[in-house]
Amino acid sequence: MKRITHFSFYNPYGIIDPDVVFFLKELSLHSESIFFSSNGDLCENEIKKIVNIVEKVIIRKNEGLDAQAHREFIDNIGYNVLENYDELLLLNHTCFGPIFPFSELFSEMDNRDCDIWGVMAHKEMIPNPFTGKGTMPFHINANFIALRKAILQSGAFKDYWKGFPKISSYNDAVFLHESQFTKYFTDKGFKVSTYVDGDQYGSRYPGMFDIDETIRNRNPLLKRRAFFHEPRYLDSEGVDLPRALRLIESNSDYDLNLIWANIARSGEPRYINTNAALTFALPNFTDGKPLNGSIGRIALCAHVYYVDMMDEVISYARNIPAPFDMIITTDTREKGDEIRRICSDKFNSGDVIVRIMEENRGRDMAALYITCRDIFLTDKYDLVCRIHTKKSPQVIATKGNLFKRHLLDNLLYSKGYVENIIKLFERNRHLGVAVPPLVNISYNHFGHAWYNNRENVNRLSNELNLRAHIDSETPIAIFGTMFWFRPKALRKLFLRDWSWSEFNKEPDHVDGSLAHALERLTCYVAQDAGYLTYQIMTTDYAGQNYASLEYKFQKLLSYLPLAEFNQHCLLLESWKQAGYPMVGAGHYAAPTVTMAFDGLLHAIGRSINFRSPRLANRLRPIYHFARARLRAVMG
Repeated sequence: MKRITHFSFYNPYGIIDPDVVFFLKELSLHSESIFFSSNGDLCENEIKKIVNIVEKVIIRKNEGLDAQAHREFIDNIGYNVLENYDELLLLNHTCFGPIFPFSELFSEMDNRDCDIWGVMAHKEMIPNPFTGKGTMPFHINANFIALRKAILQSGAFKDYWKGFPKISSYNDAVFLHESQFTKYFTDKGFKVSTYVDGDQYGSRYPGMFDIDETIRNRNPLLKRRAFFHEPRYLDSEGVDLPRALRLIESNSDYDLNLIWANIARSGEPRYINTNAALTFALPNFTDGKPLNGSIGRIALCAHVYYVDMMDEVISYARNIPAPFDMIITTDTREKGDEIRRICSDKFNSGDVIVRIMEENRGRDMAALYITCRDIFLTDKYDLVCRIHTKKSPQVIATKGNLFKRHLLDNLLYSKGYVENIIKLFERNRHLGVAVPPLVNISYNHFGHAWYNNRENVNRLSNELNLRAHIDSETPIAIFGTMFWFRPKALRKLFLRDWSWSEFNKEPDHVDGSLAHALERLTCYVAQDAGYLTYQIMTTDYAGQNYASLEYKFQKLLSYLPLAEFNQHCLLLESWKQAGYPMVGAGHYAAPTVTMAFDGLLHAIGRSINFRSPRLANRLRPIYHFARARLRAVMG
């Protein structure tokens, strides 16, 4: 077919990532002309990435989202020009692809008898989620819509765009345009088809909710939103993004690094880590394959305040299964001399560099970013493990030792385990930082780990001009300040000329200080540089931590009525907003009982839908009406 394409693009930082370049190159094999509209400025270097692929790059204000961009393109190119094409493709940037060759898609759809088609569609919904009543009609998803000659030559096509509504928000784009566009043309008698057959799947939105199953059936598009959407929403719908990624890796030639290069800067790290399951339980044994050598020089960088712990440092260091240098910082010359003597007797792998801090301020954070600054501004090291001698005298010994083991074991547990960490960095070139997960046994960090540091982190983020999404609640961070990292991922922190006076004097290593802010800022600096943060732990710790978390979670939920997690969140949010009043027989009793009934109704609805989809479709209006009435009672 003779095709023309309009591709609507948006990136908040004005970056055209490699995945978009790949998408356009593959699409150009099936489209005579591609017009690329950027909803926001692009610099010349970014435009150069695609100038030889597309017919024209259009820079417009970020107004009206992709819907308004499509309308402006159609107005500018003219209906008389579009009439000469067999097909007009209206696409946007909200999907990765093609996961499977576009040739499969186009060869199939070329043989379909239809006037308007898409890759995926959203099923009809009653009531309309935007109004709480009526119907949201079946509609093709706006990420990929094809219009054929019969529509392009019709008066209906011109009339639709002439009467196009004003789009001011994402909800407007869906409610006023996307959800109405397909129905408008089918009501005029035009025939519709979709590449992904929605009737094969049990959800109303297969491209998102059945993301893994559609990929298994060779859907060429993968929704970006699945990576950075609110995890509790995806959880409620059973979205299995990790399985989709595994299926891509095993069944497609698509390079997953194209995805990670974009996703690294696309959302809150906590959301991305949860949705894509970027927490890894690594075994103590290896797959038998040697390291591939893509990781160059490795260093163990240790801050040694307690010299009596040097034997422990060296013991863990010996678990690094490749040549490495030892870089050690400490606070006095006497300690430095003792450390050199110990290393000369017990450490015989690589160079040993011992440096003395100019001032004993900022502890291991200042030692890293000031004392070792010049080392990591060079390209000498490709991968670094950062540890320090930790005693935590401010807490009881059992808790302090547990936290120390949690950090050191999950970074340097055994030779086999550390080899698996290095292989993670080898396989994933957009992995910048690897950290132990947030400690939960004996510590109460969950949900409150910002403490008094959020304001300081925001200030530093603005100062460093970070292109990062700061986590709204518990951040992904280097808690305990022990972690693996690529120096390139943290370059902005090493470029910043930190002064000793910015760090608190000893012993005032208090919450809210610069050292604690850097502890929480580090992973966002990696995000700004286009790198991801993974959480890593041994299988032993994974089992121990899962058991602890499962107990705590079930214990908390046992005090709440039967309901979905999202409903529990809504109830607790209302309690928080009310100032945490004691729950008794007052006005909180009714919502609590009602929520229990709502949860039971939802469970029954899911069971019917699973056992008899046809019966579920017939009962759906009654089901939605009953839940709407219950939620109205809940307020």
